[in-house]
Amino acid sequence: MSSPVSYDLQGQGGGIVIDNNVPITGNFRWIQGITDFEIDAIVSSNISNASGIVGYSIPAGVGIGGRFTSITLNTGIVIAYYA
Repeated sequence: MSSPVSYDLQGQGGGIVIDNNVPITGNFRWIQGITDFEIDAIVSSNISNASGIVGYSIPAGVGIGGRFTSITLNTGIVIAYYA
């Protein structure tokens, strides 16, 4: 039997495509860049100073793991995978 953590890390728990600058809230485990993207605001319960990545261009293909409850983009497209 597979581990629930493995199941979630494979994206099988679902996710949401974020492609605008509207705040998206939920319980997310992973953010995966589809195009180059820039974060406008982010809230994380387990990453100290998560806002330190705000305003930087992050290349397509880069993934960011953690526990996120709110994500807002300036530009680009990401998939935020549910925890």
